[in-house]
Amino acid sequence: MKLCHCCTSLLLLFTCISAHSDFFTSIGHMTDLLFMEKDLVSSLKDYIRAEEDRLQRLKRWADKLDVLSTAGSQDPEGFLGHPVNAFKLIKRLNTEWTELESLVLTDLSDAFVSNLTIQRQHFPNDNDQTGAAKALMRLQDTYKLDTEIISSGQLPGSSSVTTVSSGLTVEDCYDLGKVAYSEVDYYHTELWMAQALKQLDQGEESSTVDAAAILDYLSYSVYQQGELERALDFTKRLLELDPSHQRANGNLKYFEYQLSKQNKLVGQDDEEERQRTRRESRGGRDDYLPERKQYEKLCRGEGIRMTPRRQSRLFCRYYDNARHPRFVIGPLKQEDEWDSPHIVRYHDIVSDRDMEKVKELAKPRLLRATISNPITGVLETAHYRISKSAWLGAYEHPVVDKINRRIEDITGLDVSTAEELQVANYGVGGQYEPHFDFGRKDEPDAFEELGTGNRIATWLLYMSDVQAGGATVFTDIGAAVKPKKGSAVFWFNLYPSGEGDYRTRHAACPVLLGNKWVSNKWIHERGQEFRRRCGLHWTD
Repeated sequence: MKLCHCCTSLLLLFTCISAHSDFFTSIGHMTDLLFMEKDLVSSLKDYIRAEEDRLQRLKRWADKLDVLSTAGSQDPEGFLGHPVNAFKLIKRLNTEWTELESLVLTDLSDAFVSNLTIQRQHFPNDNDQTGAAKALMRLQDTYKLDTEIISSGQLPGSSSVTTVSSGLTVEDCYDLGKVAYSEVDYYHTELWMAQALKQLDQGEESSTVDAAAILDYLSYSVYQQGELERALDFTKRLLELDPSHQRANGNLKYFEYQLSKQNKLVGQDDEEERQRTRRESRGGRDDYLPERKQYEKLCRGEGIRMTPRRQSRLFCRYYDNARHPRFVIGPLKQEDEWDSPHIVRYHDIVSDRDMEKVKELAKPRLLRATISNPITGVLETAHYRISKSAWLGAYEHPVVDKINRRIEDITGLDVSTAEELQVANYGVGGQYEPHFDFGRKDEPDAFEELGTGNRIATWLLYMSDVQAGGATVFTDIGAAVKPKKGSAVFWFNLYPSGEGDYRTRHAACPVLLGNKWVSNKWIHERGQEFRRRCGLHWTD
């Protein structure tokens, strides 16, 4: 009965999440998977208890028969001369052994296997596993984390509670290396295969991965990075473990030939310089993002371009928006985050209760976040935006309407022509690489159908704290804004003239630790004609 109840509860859970995919792009949806696994473990334990109970019954029956058969075999004729013993022997063989056979043949796994089969169709798939693996490597690069740190689970900002079961096994490291290999990413293949080998050498046991398999990947990955000597060393070590390894024997001859050929052509000093240059360039990639180094530095808290003199002109103040009736008695706490362009943060804008309601409304509707293709203008998913989002209209719940009115009261802008409130939840290593919120002149007009003009301003509300990572960074000006629950950041994307302010190019850094929820309001030009008057010059 309990198994059936567990199955029913899991089916209800899957009804909520079955329509979703790309689990790795939303921590919010992954929490459903965690509860699903917990229920699945409970179902498994029920099955184990039922099996243990069956085996105990069989054991008791076997022990009883052992006593009877031992006593009877000592004096068979005397034992069976007693009519009761004779009757019981016939009865046992005629009926009780048949019952015992039925008990032995009873398959109590049917309910559990059926349950598991139903659930498996809602499990994450290979794409999710690959996405989560690539997210770990993205975090590794962005925050310059050693494989040892990630493998131990001791990430910056983590507590002892969260690292109890957060370590990576040899198999985990090996699988990460294989994902990198399948992506033709030999740099990360080497790093994670080396970590797997290190953990094996340190005595960690593995039933599925051996040193030979790891060394095979290592030798090829370092060879692909141009390090012949190391490739040769790994190959020799592999052959010590498995002298008959066909590929390694072939590679040994090839590497020795290539190395001797290289040494003849290149002098020793030139080779050392070449090796040094190669080491410095390892991990580099042919990148579509020219400001990647600046972006990643800002995410780490480096490269922020705020001089002490400019810092002295940034203030915190109580703000009433020109004595707005809502704020005369209870002014807002406003903080300058940057001077030019002016980026401000408003503290304690939305209550915890209202933020939880927004999350509750958005969660069932979260879908993989999209971007507008700069060439076609078509909305599509992108590997550089790892999150899920949902849109909430003011008519859907009073809390949404309340937030919209609050945005209008604070900014002084008309939100009737703004887009609906977008709620986003970031996934494993969730990020959104540098982008503009406004539409540029060299792109298809993504907002033409709206008929409300360009995005004049952005309102970004942080609905959760993040233990590490997840900052909003502005790559052109070198600014970084850290998430703080209940606070909102606001800036103008356009100059008063209507021209785009390219200094507002910004990004959401990968979430290193925590669950990042945000909501944003993109405010458009229409309706602002008398609220933010147009300037006469380009940058007015």
